[in-house]
Amino acid sequence: MTSPETPPTKVLWLARLEHGFHAWRERRARARGQRPTVAAFPGYGGEDWVRILGRVLIVPKMSKRRQRSEFAGVRGWRSFAAVAVAHATVTVTIDGVAHDVVADQGGVLDTVLPARLSPGWQTVTMTVEGSAPIETRVFIVAAGTRFGVISDIDDTVMVTALPRPFVAFWNSFVLNEHARQPVPGMAVLLERLVRDHPGAPVIYLSTGAWNVAPTLVRFLRRHLFPPGSLLLTDWGPTHDRWFRSGKAHKEENLRRLAREFPDVKWMLLGDDGQHDDELYTAFTDEFPDRVTAVAIRKLSPTEAVLAGGRTAVNDHAAAAVPWVTDVDGAGLLDRLAEIGVIAED
Repeated sequence: MTSPETPPTKVLWLARLEHGFHAWRERRARARGQRPTVAAFPGYGGEDWVRILGRVLIVPKMSKRRQRSEFAGVRGWRSFAAVAVAHATVTVTIDGVAHDVVADQGGVLDTVLPARLSPGWQTVTMTVEGSAPIETRVFIVAAGTRFGVISDIDDTVMVTALPRPFVAFWNSFVLNEHARQPVPGMAVLLERLVRDHPGAPVIYLSTGAWNVAPTLVRFLRRHLFPPGSLLLTDWGPTHDRWFRSGKAHKEENLRRLAREFPDVKWMLLGDDGQHDDELYTAFTDEFPDRVTAVAIRKLSPTEAVLAGGRTAVNDHAAAAVPWVTDVDGAGLLDRLAEIGVIAED
């Protein structure tokens, strides 16, 4: 009999199969003369460290015109058609100092490196196997910063309006950033929070796959959301489950941010269509002095049905941390102003 600690054999088999399939695709791509590149994503850091995020991929070829646009090599369907390169060595250059780091089995690069950079957005470069350097930015949080923003993406800043099982497929393969719609008023709300707290870090924490990161960056920029770091996840089986847990991904990163920035009190933004209320409740219970307030967007009846139901938002009237709910960013801004989290104009 399999003990509770022993992972199911079928999942271990599936993970091995996935790894073998990706290795076969990589060998075929290299045989055709294709070479890896790095899809670099916005990271963040503190006084003497930075968290570097990216993914090593071999991407399908495209026209020279498209190659000139940012993230062109990994946009739309190419992000899923691309071959993830496992265990590739990537050279990350920060302020003239080179560091060699190794991607994981899914090609994902998520590592902390030493660096002393000035507060605000700074540029670092990455290269793999002699490829052209790829630039990305990291937001350095200044010592003494006391406020930050953590926001969900799907149905919080971006209207999904699709059944959950089809969200990732549709958003990644079919739509681009031009076809996606922002949640009304959310860009204004986030911009107001950043304006009222200069130097505040903005973290977009989502259960979405890294494959869609380039499209999300362009979407946020196009709709005037404040720039921020992306914390997404990887798909596929692990050693003990069929798919990675999006809920666990959010829990781990919330706790990590609390450890990394012990002086920051976070404004938490989410919606009632997933686990945000449950996650934020657990986080505020564990770190009550690390949260300024929680704002939960209420989905419309149609959105709630497509999301697989609406999560009942707990009664937080007696909570030490302020909680507000409303249907869009304008409503949430008003509710936050009423309780004094945002200064009224």
